[in-house]
Amino acid sequence: MRAIAFLSLSLAVWAVTPRPVVAQEPPVVGETTRDKIEANVPAWVAVEGEAKPEAEAVAGLAKVAGGGDVTVYLGTWCGDSRREVARLFRVCDELAAAGPLPFTLHFVGVDRDKKEPAAQIAADHVLYLPTFIVRRGGAEVGRIVETSPAAVEKDLLALLSDRAHGVLSASRPELVTPARP
Repeated sequence: MRAIAFLSLSLAVWAVTPRPVVAQEPPVVGETTRDKIEANVPAWVAVEGEAKPEAEAVAGLAKVAGGGDVTVYLGTWCGDSRREVARLFRVCDELAAAGPLPFTLHFVGVDRDKKEPAAQIAADHVLYLPTFIVRRGGAEVGRIVETSPAAVEKDLLALLSDRAHGVLSASRPELVTPARP
């Protein structure tokens, strides 16, 4: 009986105790840059520092044939985006040591309802965040959806070097494209 009374009192005190309000920055929406993303959500910088990209995959990315194009749809409010895109930022930092990126990189911020920027979301059939769309010669080679199955750097290397095609995802198996024979 004492335990119930104590629990009831504890819950009552908890319910009336003021808690700090965590301010949320408005999401970055539309075409954006790494600098704007990091300025809007500085916590991503710490996640970047914790990422440990595989050196062999980073070295492979540095050697891929030029002409690839990677568009990343992300939500600055999204935990999956924070994890995957922050890792990509770290990969880009390591690639920069070897010279310019051998592919172009674009970022598109998406609102919390995943409705804006509507035209771009519809054109690229984006349902989940983050989505990394890899193109060569203007045609889509493949995409990484929500959670990279191997690691962002490994999956980008596979798509950019023509060793993988279609949808790659660890969290959305219903979308995954079977490997070609």
